[in-house]
Amino acid sequence: DMRGSVFVFPQESSTAHVQVTARLEQPLHNLAVCLRSFTDLTRPHGLFSYATKTRDNEILLFKPKPGLYEFHVGGKLLLFTVPQNLEESEHVCASWESATGIVRFWFNGKAWPRKGLQRGYTVGVPGSIVLGQEQDSFGGSFDARQSFVGEISSVYLWDTGLSGSEVTAAMYDSPSETPIFGWRNFPYKIVGEVYLKP
Repeated sequence: DMRGSVFVFPQESSTAHVQVTARLEQPLHNLAVCLRSFTDLTRPHGLFSYATKTRDNEILLFKPKPGLYEFHVGGKLLLFTVPQNLEESEHVCASWESATGIVRFWFNGKAWPRKGLQRGYTVGVPGSIVLGQEQDSFGGSFDARQSFVGEISSVYLWDTGLSGSEVTAAMYDSPSETPIFGWRNFPYKIVGEVYLKP
């Protein structure tokens, strides 16, 4: 159980990352990802990267600059503009459903207007899942200039959509829906200089 702990990424690096060792058996027709990050970076950085052998940005949560998030599914992306505040941690959730392509995005528990992306798409397996870097190939090809510096915690992935109340529950690490993996049962391997700290 990782509640009360954070991964600390102390410096820019082309190697340091956290590998999520969960094995996804089935392709995803619905998904939701949530995490909390705390950084004062103003340059682009990767938060959550899911790559397959054929597509590097199968699922990607990426922050090009303060006040802006990118959410990618199957190599296509949507932008979400959020309030800028470098002094506080930020909790984000994004969900996607294949049947309609509808994407929902929440920032610190507040829902943003829905948008659409990749209707009818299927997210492939096997996937390589990485925190703190953006994969340009399966499990690697990291760019230090896109590496994360700061703290990441409360990471969850579901194979379903989320409701507003479930997002709130995930913010407090007490999700009502059982995730594929989450902060209560987080399977990981640290590569390079990343620390797990209270």
